[in-house]
Amino acid sequence: MRCVFKTTAATVAMVLAASVAHADTIRLNGASQFDESHAFTKTMRKFEELVQEYYQGPDELEFVLHLNSELGLEKDYFAYMSQGISVDYGIVAPSHMSTFSQMAPLMDMPFLFRDLEHWNKVLDGDALAPLADDILTKADVRLIGYAGGGTRNLIVNKPVASMDDIQDVPIRVMGAPIQTRIFEAIKMAPTVIAYSEVYNAIQTGVIDAAENEAAGVEQMKFYEVGPHIGLTQHAITVRPLCFSNKTFQRLPEDLQAAILKAGKEAGAYGREIESSQDGEKLAAMEEKGWLTTHEFADRSTLLELAEPVKKAYAEELGASAVLDAVNAVQ
Repeated sequence: MRCVFKTTAATVAMVLAASVAHADTIRLNGASQFDESHAFTKTMRKFEELVQEYYQGPDELEFVLHLNSELGLEKDYFAYMSQGISVDYGIVAPSHMSTFSQMAPLMDMPFLFRDLEHWNKVLDGDALAPLADDILTKADVRLIGYAGGGTRNLIVNKPVASMDDIQDVPIRVMGAPIQTRIFEAIKMAPTVIAYSEVYNAIQTGVIDAAENEAAGVEQMKFYEVGPHIGLTQHAITVRPLCFSNKTFQRLPEDLQAAILKAGKEAGAYGREIESSQDGEKLAAMEEKGWLTTHEFADRSTLLELAEPVKKAYAEELGASAVLDAVNAVQ
């Protein structure tokens, strides 16, 4: 009896061990600077949901999404993903990738996209694949989907609807040199001013204009000093959904496939959310009487004036072929 008992116990132990091995838990950590209401967080939640749906393997998946900058800022997330520590997935602005990839900032270049339809087609296709390959090679981070969709327009203290209206208008731009070069090319007078100082700068007449997405206009109450929005649509944001390649390489192949499929679909989902929210916010502020939007009649002229600057910048980044591919998308 004693021998039978030992054999039975050993068998049970082996079965339990096999069961544990068969159903390991794979934990993946994400990070967001925002709360659950933000489009980026919603995009990552969709990603988690789709991975769970598409992965049919034996392992349990556990997603832990750290919110409200608990793990730092986007630049920190990208560095962590590159190192394969702390953060496995997150949405990161291309500017935070430039330390690793010289080509990455092309995604943030003004007038890269003709309109929202062109932007969507580019991000659904493979025109940006060389950028993603360069980032994977140099940062060891995969771009598995493309979110974004905030459309940047002019914020001005007077009506702006044509080239004549913006001629020599002093405008605040971000610190990246391409921003100054682009706005000089379209005949405005750009100057670099800290974001926190924009409201006072317009109010006191240091500048007459700024540029931003609807969410920024609302959050910073720019409509109080710049109640006229010129719909130049000079930039549409691209916010890649990233995944640490060091983590990716450790995962089973069927889970890797699920992550790639889910990433692309979650990115498209995020673009729909943010681009819709952008238009809705602008319309809501106009309905409240906070601002007035103006269709920009000479937008084709803006694109023509910006093109030589775009080409020169792309050449500097070693990304001329990428710009050509983006322009070729119809």
